[in-house]
Amino acid sequence: MPMRQHNLHAARRWSPDGNMIGTADLTISDNQFFGDNVFSPAIQRQRLPKDVYKRLSNTLARGEALDTSLADAVALAMKEWALEKGATHYTHVFQPLTGLTAEKHDSFYAPTGEGTALAEFSGRELIQGEPDASSFPTGGVRATFEARGYTAWDPTSPAFILENPNGALLCIPTAFASWTGEALDHKIPLLRSMDALSKSAMRALRLFGNAEAQRVLTTVGPEQEYFLIDEQYYFERPDLVTCGRTLFGAKPPKGHELDDHYFGSIPERVLAYMLETELELQKLGVPVKTRHNEVAPSQYEIAPIFENSNVGADHQQLTMQILQNTAHRYGLVCLLHEKPFAGVNGSGKHNNWSMATDLGENLLDPGETPHENLQFLFFCAAVIQAVNKHQGLLRASIASPGQDHRLGANEAPPAIISVFLGTELEKVFSAIERGEVGESTPESFLGLGTPVLPPLPMDGGDRNRTSPFAFTGNKFEFRALGSSMSLSLPNTVLNTIVAEAIDYLAEELETALESGTELESALRPILQRSYAENRRIVFGGDNYSDEWHAEAERRGLLNLRATPDALPYLVADDTIAVFSNYGVLSQRELESRYEVFLEQYVTKINIEAETAASIARTMLLPAAARHLSLLMSAQLGELASETEALISAFVDCLRELESANLAENQPRDTMEHAVYMLHTTIPAMNAVREAADRLERVVADDLWPLPKYSEILFVK
Repeated sequence: MPMRQHNLHAARRWSPDGNMIGTADLTISDNQFFGDNVFSPAIQRQRLPKDVYKRLSNTLARGEALDTSLADAVALAMKEWALEKGATHYTHVFQPLTGLTAEKHDSFYAPTGEGTALAEFSGRELIQGEPDASSFPTGGVRATFEARGYTAWDPTSPAFILENPNGALLCIPTAFASWTGEALDHKIPLLRSMDALSKSAMRALRLFGNAEAQRVLTTVGPEQEYFLIDEQYYFERPDLVTCGRTLFGAKPPKGHELDDHYFGSIPERVLAYMLETELELQKLGVPVKTRHNEVAPSQYEIAPIFENSNVGADHQQLTMQILQNTAHRYGLVCLLHEKPFAGVNGSGKHNNWSMATDLGENLLDPGETPHENLQFLFFCAAVIQAVNKHQGLLRASIASPGQDHRLGANEAPPAIISVFLGTELEKVFSAIERGEVGESTPESFLGLGTPVLPPLPMDGGDRNRTSPFAFTGNKFEFRALGSSMSLSLPNTVLNTIVAEAIDYLAEELETALESGTELESALRPILQRSYAENRRIVFGGDNYSDEWHAEAERRGLLNLRATPDALPYLVADDTIAVFSNYGVLSQRELESRYEVFLEQYVTKINIEAETAASIARTMLLPAAARHLSLLMSAQLGELASETEALISAFVDCLRELESANLAENQPRDTMEHAVYMLHTTIPAMNAVREAADRLERVVADDLWPLPKYSEILFVK
């Protein structure tokens, strides 16, 4: 089928049927669907015996150990609820070191021996599962022949029902550990880090006179960016199918230079898809709030409101799954790769992070007069200190091959980690550094020059979209996460390093208070010293500029441009010390992650390189040769000579890539292999792409075998 007919087919293949959302009156309580498929506290209250519900909820509220005697009662209620929802199977959902979720389905039904079956689900089956651990990445924690691993029920993240056209499935969030008890997943370290931060923050809160709060929770609100393309183009691109990104593709005449896509009107098919996606997520209790067009053509964003870090991380995994599953029903494919298309913006995931007590007090809320809010200044100073000390670890927590295309590419935060405080807070901390009390700017209003528009409250400072770690009102926005990433590791790192900084400052404050000094007099010099020692990490200018790179180097900040540069910070002495001291990850667990992530980097680049070589030799080169033959038969000698030169350069680059791909040319040591991929394979792959993209611009359109960017990105 000629490409233009493909485009017409793609544009016409979908039409609204009006059946997905319906016309329910959402002001009627019976029509509310939020959390409808979640075994939530409200459902637990209805279905559990009163004493069991009370004991369970008290356990969860206090973060105490679970009384396993409750498990049978919970399992019975959960099973009956799931069966009513149409579930025939259950699964323990866990997060192995692949970055994805994993699940093994078991039937509720067991034969009775009389030709019938009985639905069974015990407390033991709820609490513990035993998937095969040998085929998941372990980084040497488990040998291939050592298969035993355990999933353990996480009662703090509610079970839910996933619906399918042919049935339903009860999903139970769980942790995943080896037979030796070591963490093989992302959930266990995250839960450990939340406990560590809560303990440290409670220690500090007691110094500020807070005797009511019992726990501190970290919260997240991740903004998920993604691309949507017609699935016909997806399946015509082997690079997209195999690698999640295009390995070839010339820049289209129009990209996002006109800024006409950002916050633009959402196309009808895309909006219909968004509505169904949001409906499914809301039924699963995911509090999605915002949707809009992003900067690049065919790029979009979905964002929830805040939840605690554990539930938020679980919901983020669900969000990615539902985004991808729902797209196919609209003839679309959802791309979560950080850089699916060269020359247009890639996709990230902004991780809005804060701390709050169990009574709802946000510890990073500066209030109306931040210069007088000693508790806020203490916790904010701790975050600044943590980011400065562990900037390499933070960068390592977001490292991946996809990220290497974004970070520092004038579209995402750079590889240099820095903190943006904003004009108001930077003024407050600068005054503290000078030994002054300082003052806060009174609230002002923005007049818009016409009486029909209301005066708007004016913030004390502008935002900085180029900053990788920005204070945004009552939270810090860690903007550098990749769109396909799990939230768990970056938030595990944040929680742990901030716990360490809180304890460091709290110990100083305790010593001063024990000597009889009043709170404010004791705290001011501590904040003064801390900010003076860590001020180098604070930057409010353009993080994309060459001047900042030079300035950051003068300040001694790290610039870890690629994954092999960043990953060693996972096993640096400071990292091992902080994770070991807080019981979050042992040295062996850290080393396993380092090995897993290095191996994944090498494997993913190798897949891309071999895919690029295959497409180049079997698809692009024959197309170019046919075009050359046409030119020669038409006696267009000048054009034929020009094309022949392009083909010759393309073949030379292809041979270099194929040589780089040979196993005998590649090192055996994992880090050396990663460095080889970075400095040999990737440049060879880029050279082939550049040569191919030059050919794409001259080869006859009906001969070029790959859909072009101008079609993929703009046919909606």
